[in-house]
Amino acid sequence: MTATAALATPRARRAWPRAAARVSPAALLVLLALVGPLLAPHSIDKPVTMAYGSAGGEAPLGGDQLGRDVLSRLLHGGSTLIGSALAVAALVTLLATLSGCFAVLSPRLGRLVERTADTAILLPPVLGIMLLALAWPGGGRRAIVVAATLLGTPYATRIVAGAAAPFAHSGFIEAAIANGERTWRLALRELLPNLRSTVLALFGLRFVEAVYIISMAGFLQLGPQPPEADWALMIRENSSGILLNPWAVVAPALAIGLLAISVNLAAETLAPGHRRKGEPR
Repeated sequence: MTATAALATPRARRAWPRAAARVSPAALLVLLALVGPLLAPHSIDKPVTMAYGSAGGEAPLGGDQLGRDVLSRLLHGGSTLIGSALAVAALVTLLATLSGCFAVLSPRLGRLVERTADTAILLPPVLGIMLLALAWPGGGRRAIVVAATLLGTPYATRIVAGAAAPFAHSGFIEAAIANGERTWRLALRELLPNLRSTVLALFGLRFVEAVYIISMAGFLQLGPQPPEADWALMIRENSSGILLNPWAVVAPALAIGLLAISVNLAAETLAPGHRRKGEPR
């Protein structure tokens, strides 16, 4: 074993508890959201208290505007939000990674990507989502996922292209081009392995953005519709009674914020080459 490897092993062991501590909150929140419907003590549409009933008894977090159990609706409302956000993040990251890698290898495609991204950035996200969601037949959550994917891909492509540009002009790419390698092989076999950190960080950021976009759409009632249990919809429905039962609004708002922060922190920690500030190299 070399001296470098011998030093790296203890460092990796010391870093593992830190990484686990930073990833665990996101994993626990996602797991809780996925199994939440199985843990809910009541049905999401069954009144158990008076309107905006206080916390206690059969309703640990009180009741909502119709007397339904806030805790039960909170446990039901996370799985669809996480699933939609994961779908948006995965689609945007995949499309942006592929188009970004090809864009730096093709000047014509690169110019097209740059102009498309500039146009998409000028369009206010809320307006774009509203137009696409209202134009989509039937609207609903699927329309929000499509809108968030279409609006998020151009800017994400520019990020990937910017990270891939230095590698596109490096010696190993020029050597591969001289050997007659095709563009798709250059993009997938030469560029992509060098962008793992960027891609993972991009996925985390896109997930956070998707959570906020889908939550915003739910608050505007462009996605899920009553009586569906949804965190953003819960905030909108119960905002008028926040002084009567604050948990009906505070609990879903905290869930959205904690989910976004913890997942972003986990993605940053899992990114290759991540180091805490001041950690030895």
